[in-house]
Amino acid sequence: EALIGKIPPPRLAHYSTFLDSNGSILDSGLSLYFSAPASYTGEDILELQGHGGSVVLDMLLKRVLLFGARLARPGEFTERAFLNNKLDLAQAEAVADLIESSTEKSARSALKSMQGVFSTQINELVEELTELRTYVEAAIDFVDEDIDFLTDGVVENRIIRLLANIQKIQKTAQQGRLLRDGMTVVLAGKPNAGKSSLLNALTGHEAAIVTDIAGTTRDVLRERIQLDGMPLHIIDTAGLRESDNAIEKEGIRRAHEEIRKADLILLLIDANEQESPDLLASLPDNIKIIRVYNKIDLLGQLPKIDQQGQDTSIYLSIKTGAGLDLLKDYLKQSVGFNEAADDVFIARRRHIEAMNKGYEFVDNALKQLQISQAGELVAEDLRQAQNCLSEITGQYTSDDLVGRIFSSFCS
Repeated sequence: EALIGKIPPPRLAHYSTFLDSNGSILDSGLSLYFSAPASYTGEDILELQGHGGSVVLDMLLKRVLLFGARLARPGEFTERAFLNNKLDLAQAEAVADLIESSTEKSARSALKSMQGVFSTQINELVEELTELRTYVEAAIDFVDEDIDFLTDGVVENRIIRLLANIQKIQKTAQQGRLLRDGMTVVLAGKPNAGKSSLLNALTGHEAAIVTDIAGTTRDVLRERIQLDGMPLHIIDTAGLRESDNAIEKEGIRRAHEEIRKADLILLLIDANEQESPDLLASLPDNIKIIRVYNKIDLLGQLPKIDQQGQDTSIYLSIKTGAGLDLLKDYLKQSVGFNEAADDVFIARRRHIEAMNKGYEFVDNALKQLQISQAGELVAEDLRQAQNCLSEITGQYTSDDLVGRIFSSFCS
């Protein structure tokens, strides 16, 4: 009332003048009052929309702080919405993901999560687990009944269906994680194999200097692109070889550091040269490696993909562009990215991990049922699975996790 003269009617934009302590006009604009609980946070909220410009807004902010208000912590409004049950944790995270979206597809997927599509599916799994636990624990309590609930096939069939449902949601969530986080691809190989040329070809601009001099790239170069809606983090690294040059040696050390953190390694090889066993041996064996044979135009070869078991080789020419589409398509296929999927919701790595743990507990419950028929162990595994899935929506979670999530909103 001291600031704008009166309390505006709820949920109506009201033209106001904003007054200082002497009654002089600081600014004029719109005020919107949202009375509890019909607001974003579930609390009374007053929004002031003044003119742009850092000075006039700072004057208005100082005036508001004099009334006893304080600056919000990072993500505090959405945190209050979560604590007041206006949003669950997955929806709250989707707010930040929507703001940070780098592609149209990721924005649409974040919006689906914010509207509760992901949460609804998780809640259905939790409800299914709750019913299963009730059934199993009833079987434990009534062991003297004529019907053995644990061996009549009902519990086993329901657990099998539950596992299939979790897998289905896992697959969609993995698509959502790719849309949010993207895939980190490191370009590795000997000097002059074509790493920087491939970086430029994928980004569509001269991101890296390309010369005929071996060892031109001395530092790590990072670029972010989209492949039909899938974010891709491409990292170009120094050529891997023995060197006495102190700067180049540091570049090679950094290259190995990035290689160890990659989701996928593209090993560039000059098709005119012999493959180096020592180079392959220096790469980690727990990260997928795709051999990319470059400069096939000099050999008169056609682009192709050669797959021998787990080993994949792609033959192309970065100079002519032949085979680049093969590489792009394979990058999407290698992580299961489906650009045509319309039902994708945004998901984070913690959601994937929680579902993986939940799946493991349910799978273990099935084994306990089939092998030992130990009802108590089945019930315990189902309880653990329920806790894992409930962490996604925040029904069961720690204050520490909540604090970490919301503190990252405005970082």
